[in-house]
Amino acid sequence: MRLERSKNAVRNMRVGLVAQIVAVLAPFAVRTVFIRTLGSEYLGLNGLFTSILSVLSLTELGFGTAIVFSMYQAIAEDDNETMCALLLLFRRVYRIIGAIILISGLLLIPFLPHLIKGSWPGDINLTVVYLIYLLNTVSSYFMYAYIGSLFSAFQREDIITWVTLVFNTVKYGIQIYILVAVRNYYAFIILMPGVTVLSNLVTAFLARRMYPKYRPRGELSEEIKSVIKTKVGGLVISRVCNVTRNSLDSIFISMFLGLTSTAIYNNYFYIMNSVIAIVNIATVAIRAGAGNSVAMETADKNHSDMMRLNFGYMWVSGWCTVCLLCLYQHFMFIWAGPELMMPMSGVIMFCLYFYVLKMGDIRSVYVEAKGIWWENRFRALSESAANLVLNYVLGKAFGMNGIIVATLISLFVINFCYGSTLIYKYYFTEQKPGGYFAFHGKCAAVTAVVSLATFIVCEWLPMSLPGFLCKMGVCVILPNLLFFVIYRKTSLYKNAMPWLLEKIGINPSGSVYEMLTKGIETTAN
Repeated sequence: MRLERSKNAVRNMRVGLVAQIVAVLAPFAVRTVFIRTLGSEYLGLNGLFTSILSVLSLTELGFGTAIVFSMYQAIAEDDNETMCALLLLFRRVYRIIGAIILISGLLLIPFLPHLIKGSWPGDINLTVVYLIYLLNTVSSYFMYAYIGSLFSAFQREDIITWVTLVFNTVKYGIQIYILVAVRNYYAFIILMPGVTVLSNLVTAFLARRMYPKYRPRGELSEEIKSVIKTKVGGLVISRVCNVTRNSLDSIFISMFLGLTSTAIYNNYFYIMNSVIAIVNIATVAIRAGAGNSVAMETADKNHSDMMRLNFGYMWVSGWCTVCLLCLYQHFMFIWAGPELMMPMSGVIMFCLYFYVLKMGDIRSVYVEAKGIWWENRFRALSESAANLVLNYVLGKAFGMNGIIVATLISLFVINFCYGSTLIYKYYFTEQKPGGYFAFHGKCAAVTAVVSLATFIVCEWLPMSLPGFLCKMGVCVILPNLLFFVIYRKTSLYKNAMPWLLEKIGINPSGSVYEMLTKGIETTAN
């Protein structure tokens, strides 16, 4: 079966964009009320427990991703028996994983006080709060989470997005009411497992209605089982890498600096992660389409597609980097207050963290589509080890900035530089990685110039709400104008932009587009 890749991708991006805007604004409102009512120590506790349970969720081993990867080929070949057998295996393994996470989480309880430097809020029971977070994590594994893989495999993430949006919006509304009217931390967090269970039940119901012929039954061939085992082996290492990159940062900050510093870090990380979530709508939307394309098209065509997608993606990522640099501190000043602000050096580190992280995203889509996880194992292991050691050494020596720098070093040197060579070694074998690195070098240089120019302009504006709104206007117009002026005559732009516009339903030779570009060129010249 050939999926309607462009149509599905555009639909997923449109739905994802609307849903993600709500998914960013609603938690932001909750977080704002949380800071005003309960304070930074409770917020730091949230970040710590979330990070701990992310580490425990390593038990999942990336098994779900390997199953969805196997479904791409089964869908392309209309192999319904294999699809059903994959669902049965998925269900069995997820129940085992849920039990392992539950037991591991319970065994961790005696060590919780040692992960917090200083005190925690005196009106709560640390164990009870942790158990609620643990219940929220394990409930998905027992409540039909496996069947949602059908939506991912068929490139219908928009269904999952809508279900998640509805339930989370209700949850956030009730949580805000609790914070304002009751101010009870237990009531605030107890909603989480309930919403998780209901969301999974509704997702399972819709999946069964849309794909009735797929039910968990049958057995897989030994060949497919062997492939899944190999893929899971590589994925577990990749997941270890992702967790050590993200979750251990909060744990180290809690250990070295305490819950208030953890809250400050998590506030900045929350803003960055919200931007990441919006940008990642594109990668989520094209993932299943890329998997279908890898299964049915040539490596050369997919390499050409990857480079075109990279151009558009790095334009957007570069623009977001500019916005973070120019708006981060001003926003934090208005939102959280000067007492919960990092120095400007920390902001620059976060901006670099964001940009370097985005540099490898499109490549990762094709790594996942091809299933090159086992071949990535040494990259992931070395990144994890380097990040862990550097987190400890630089965090102890330089505090929060040291921990961010540690993540940045391992992310750029090992994940991006070393990791990018692997897809050329194992998939794009007719191409050389030199052109890929040169492309990203040019994009990074352009982003640095545009960031500096926009920052200089924004620094003239006052630290006030009107000043912030003016900065937003500058950040919307100036960076994109500069990107267009710099890129418009390059082969990158001429090759990628018409293709990208056509994919999202805009006619690159249409009168409106031509008038707009000619007008901008006239202004630039």
